[in-house]
Amino acid sequence: MDVRRYAPSSRAVDWGLFAAVATLLATGVATMVTGIPSTAWVVDLHAIAGVVLVCLLPVKLWRVRRRVAPDRLTGRRVFSLLLAADAAGALATGVWWIFGGSLDLGPWGLFHLHVGLGLLVPPLLLVHLRYRFHSPASVTRHGRRDAIRYAGLLTAGALVWRLQGPVNDALDTAGADRRYTGSREEGSDAGNRFPVTSWVADDPDPVDAATWRLTVTGRVENERTYTLDDVPTDASEDAVLDCTSGWYSGHEWQGVGVGALLDAAEVDDAARWVQFRSVTGYRWSLPLEAARGALLATHVDGERLSHGHGFPLRLVAPGRRGFQWVKWVEEVSVTERRELGEWLAIFVSGL
Repeated sequence: MDVRRYAPSSRAVDWGLFAAVATLLATGVATMVTGIPSTAWVVDLHAIAGVVLVCLLPVKLWRVRRRVAPDRLTGRRVFSLLLAADAAGALATGVWWIFGGSLDLGPWGLFHLHVGLGLLVPPLLLVHLRYRFHSPASVTRHGRRDAIRYAGLLTAGALVWRLQGPVNDALDTAGADRRYTGSREEGSDAGNRFPVTSWVADDPDPVDAATWRLTVTGRVENERTYTLDDVPTDASEDAVLDCTSGWYSGHEWQGVGVGALLDAAEVDDAARWVQFRSVTGYRWSLPLEAARGALLATHVDGERLSHGHGFPLRLVAPGRRGFQWVKWVEEVSVTERRELGEWLAIFVSGL
C-alpha cells in the first residue's frame, strides 16, 4: 500500500506541522492553569496535536530525504534537521511519560525534559520558516482532498489518545494513575512526605517563627497582623495539590480559612482580588469569591508544615495548579485590580 496516496499534499503537510506545533505550544502553556475537570479538554487537545505531529513528521522527513543526503547538506538544512530532532525528542519523551517512563536528571526528570524540548521547538521553527515559508494560498489546489485527510487524521489522533488509557491499565504502568491533567500520584496522605518543589528559583532560608508575621492589608476597614500563635488552625480542607512538574498529591490541610481572615478585616465594597505574597516576593491573586473558599494551611495530614512545603503558612487553593499555591505566605492583600506584575514576579522572585 502506498501511504503517500493517503497523505496530505506537501504544502498541506508543512502547514499541518505548523498548526500542530502551535497547538502543542498553546495547550502546553494552558495546562499550567488546567486544574478542574471541565478544563481537561486542554490536555486532550495537547495529546491529539501530538499524535498528529507523530503522523506528519515522518511524512515530511520522507519527502525531503534526498535534500539531507550528506553531499547536499547546507547550514540551513542542518538547522532543519536540528528542528526535526528536537521535535522528535519532545514527542518521544511525551509518549514515554504517558506510558509511565521516568528519568533521573538530578533536580529534574523526564517531564521537565519533555517541557524543555517542547519549548525549544517554536523558536527553532520560526527560524526555519524564515527560509522555508510558503503562503497558505499554495495549499488551496488540493484543499478539499487535504481537508478530508486532515479530518481523518484528527479523528485517528483522538482514537489513539483514548486507547492509551486502556493500554496503560492493561500493562499496569505508572502512567495508569495519571490525573486528567497528566500528572502522576506521589505521596498522597503521607504528611510532609510528598515532593518538595519550588517554582523557578524560589528557595528561601527557613522562616523564623518568632519574628514572622502575617498581615492582612489593602481594601479592608481594619488591617490585621497575626503572629504564628495567633493563626487559628480549626479549619480543614481535603484538596489535591497538582504540580506543573507532573505529579499530584492529595491531603487533608489544616489552618485558617481565608474567608475568616477577610471577614475579620472587613473587606470594603471596592475589593475584587486577594493577593497572597511570599517572604520571597513571589505572589499570586485569586478573585475575591474564590479566595474566600481557599485555606492558609499550617498543617498537612496532622503534621506541622515543613519548611520545604511552606512553613509557617501556605495557600491551599483547590482546583488550581501547584504554582498558584503560594508558600511561605506573609501578606494577604485585598485589591481592586489584579497586579499584572505577578506573572513576572513568579519567575524572578527567588533571584
